[in-house]
Amino acid sequence: MISRAATVATLPATETPSAIRARTRHRRFLGRLGGYVFVLPYLTLFVVFLIFPLFYGLWLSGMRYELVSPQPPRFIGAGNYLEALRDPAFWNALGATVLFVVAVVPVTLVLALALAAGLEAVISSRRQSFYRLCIFLPTMITISVGGLVWRWFFNGEFGLFNALLEPLGVKVPWLTSPGWAMASIVLMTLWWTLGTPTVILVAGLKQIPRSYLEAAAVDGAGAVRRFFWVTLPLLRPVLLFVAVIQVIGGFQVFGQTFIITRGGPEQATRVLMQYIYETSFNMYRLGYGAAMSWLLFVIIVVVSLAQVRLLRQR
Repeated sequence: MISRAATVATLPATETPSAIRARTRHRRFLGRLGGYVFVLPYLTLFVVFLIFPLFYGLWLSGMRYELVSPQPPRFIGAGNYLEALRDPAFWNALGATVLFVVAVVPVTLVLALALAAGLEAVISSRRQSFYRLCIFLPTMITISVGGLVWRWFFNGEFGLFNALLEPLGVKVPWLTSPGWAMASIVLMTLWWTLGTPTVILVAGLKQIPRSYLEAAAVDGAGAVRRFFWVTLPLLRPVLLFVAVIQVIGGFQVFGQTFIITRGGPEQATRVLMQYIYETSFNMYRLGYGAAMSWLLFVIIVVVSLAQVRLLRQR
């Protein structure tokens, strides 16, 4: 074995061990610097368009900031938050949002799981890809286009749905009745968003080892028992992820109600995001709108954490 002294003796006279260590540190620094250079464009956009607006909105929520007011912005602390808690319009909008989430999220999970299981049962890969494309295709349509099309579908006088129901003597007030208006928004949302959770659940089903299902079949478990006692427990992490993103998206609903119903009738579909938008950009109360946005953020975080805890315990 070559000793340390012999190793040092074989080094060139001009390159000492300290010089080698310095050169190694320099190369490592250049390697890390190259990585930072590649990440810098994303970090810049992330800070400018996400981090800065986030903290700016937090600062704004503590200010009385009204664009059309001759008075300059002034700090009022938690005044905007207290005003929101005493605002009946805020609670009405939050109630409509919660109603939408409660109506759309469970139905989305059940339908997406059923479609994913049906797609997984299709043996032909070409047919499965075609069906998956058909289910996912509506999610690629922008909300403005989809909202305008469905607004025509729901039209009470010359809409497609009432035209199909006319032979049965049925005429549904899709957008003129408070109860039917929210149901119409839920129906349109299911059509528009069902593709994403379905594709995610299909990917989760493909990760389940087939040996578990085969072992259950050998033990005499039928298709239904295999699904509820083998597939669902193993699919729980994916279901948790889908449930959380659906709840977050449900609380942030805006485009459907804004385009199809404008919050009507009788403010039955005026969700919280629409109220925040109207307060901030129609009434020019940016501070109050920012405070309601942060309240919505807190609600989403609390509900998501409760959901994660509940599903993990189950």
